[in-house]
Amino acid sequence: MSRIGKLAIKVPEKVNITINPTNVTVKGPKGELSRELPNAIKIIQNDKTINIIPNELETGSYQLYGTYRSLINNMILGVTTGFQKKLELQGVGYRSQIDGKNLILSVGYSHQVKITSPEGIKLSVEGNTNVTVSGLDKELVGQVAADIRLVRPPEPYKGKGIRYQGEYVRKKVGKAGKK
Repeated sequence: MSRIGKLAIKVPEKVNITINPTNVTVKGPKGELSRELPNAIKIIQNDKTINIIPNELETGSYQLYGTYRSLINNMILGVTTGFQKKLELQGVGYRSQIDGKNLILSVGYSHQVKITSPEGIKLSVEGNTNVTVSGLDKELVGQVAADIRLVRPPEPYKGKGIRYQGEYVRKKVGKAGKK
């Protein structure tokens, strides 16, 4: 059984949770998030806590209830504090800028790469080489940050590319280092 799934979720005072048999809606000071629920889990709401219980009649319920406990907890954290990922551009001439809702990257290609931010995601640039992706939905913030990183992943010989802030890239020795 899941150890995470057994933990109760504490609900802050500012957050309202609506539980239907098919979905969960979380409203907080920063916004609103919603997620569909499978039949394999049941949600029990007390005064200030929520418990997730597997439906023993459904197969695969023990695999899902720990996952959905984490997803609902991340929804509560998202509407109260939000999530953010920071990216760094490393390389000579690598820079970024914001044009409305678009992020424009100059990362060594013959053209500039334009990335449009989806609904609910805010992109910001500090100092031309630091990009911050922020929003309510942890999954969406991580996916947008991963898509930006995929434009030019860090390469192992010189370390140039787009990386997460604090990410360590192991460097390889080139041909000249073999002698």
